[in-house]
This record gives sequence, structure tokens and C-alpha cells, in this order.
Amino acid sequence: MGRRHLTLFVLAALPASAAHFLAPGALDIPALIGPPPAADSLITRSELETVLLLQELRTPAQATRAAVIETETIWRFGGDVVGPWFTAENLPKTAALFAKVREDFIPCNRNSKALWPRRRPPYVDARVKPCVETTNSGAYPSGHGIQSSLWAALLSELMPAHTAGFAARAAETRRMKMLSGVHYPSDLTAGQVLGEALAREMLKSPALQQALREIRPELAPFLAK
Repeated sequence: MGRRHLTLFVLAALPASAAHFLAPGALDIPALIGPPPAADSLITRSELETVLLLQELRTPAQATRAAVIETETIWRFGGDVVGPWFTAENLPKTAALFAKVREDFIPCNRNSKALWPRRRPPYVDARVKPCVETTNSGAYPSGHGIQSSLWAALLSELMPAHTAGFAARAAETRRMKMLSGVHYPSDLTAGQVLGEALAREMLKSPALQQALREIRPELAPFLAK
């Protein structure tokens, strides 16, 4: 499949009616991340060795943390940075916004993985023993990598004083997804690039900017404490 056909496939799979904050044709995924390293390449073999080394060094505490991050939500992600007050119960407008953001994220994640099916490390080499549940689904790009970078960017717009904390939390998600044995490093790099691009395009949306303006007063009393 040529580059132009890849692009058309992605854009056709993201109709205007499906997106809350993403304009049709806003993301050219092949141009943003390109294909993963070939399965038989030196890069992939090197990445596999990295996964195996991290597995050897993995501690029980890290395995536990990886399991938590495997099922992370926006509330776990944000709460780890700003505190336990960051909940859907306390922040209903924030909850409504991030439900819509997730609806925009899901087709982007699904369609990007469909472009270049890449098998996860445990399904390539039996030496890889993941510490989280996984399936033989596409590895590239990492959905957790996309989502955590998207969350970090949007939460930074709402709480700029915590920008560094959100970036560090997204980096932890990427690190734990590799340490858990279910992703190659390049899966996570591509996820970060795509997630940051997705956030940039969403932030161009007047609807999203209006939602952010409405949410800031909801956050303000908690941030003031």
C-alpha cells in the first residue's frame, strides 16, 4: 500500500461526524510516525534485547505498578500528579470533556495500528514474559503512549503549573509499558509523537477551547487549596 493510499485510508476512517474536537483530515498519520522498524531488522532485534534486559531487571514493585498503569484512567493519571481530589465525582464537567476526548482518541488509535500490524514482543519471542495481561493485538503505535501524551497536553492546558508533572507521568506510562514486556521502544516513541500531534490538532477546535474555559472554574477551588 503506497503512502497516499495509507493517508486516504486513515482520513476515510475518520468521518467528520465521528469527531468532537478533531477536524476531518487533521492528522496525516503516515507522515507523522512512518512505519515501524522491519521485523527482521537490526533495530527490532536491538529493541527486543532491551525488552529482555528490562524484564531481567524488573522488580516486584515495578510489576505491580505496571499492572496499575495497564488499566489507568484519566483520574489515576491526573490524580497521581495533582492529588486525590482529581475525581469524576468532584469534577463532572471535566469528566464529560475527557469522555469526548476518549471518543476521539479511540478511532485514531485503532486506525493507526491498522496501518502497520506489528506483533507484540511476547508473540515474537517466547523468552518475553509480560507481567500484565496482553493480547496478540497491534503493538505500533502504543495506545497507552498516544493516550498518556494526549492527556498530559490537555491537562497542562487546564493546570499549567503542573505541566512538568504531567509530562513526567506520561513518560512513566511509556516506561512501564516497555518494562511490562508488551511494547518495543519505537512503539512508545511513535505513540508519544502521535498523542502530542493529536492534542495540538484538538486544541485548534473552538469547541474544545470553550470546554476548557468552562472547566477552569470547576478546578479552581481545588487548585487553590
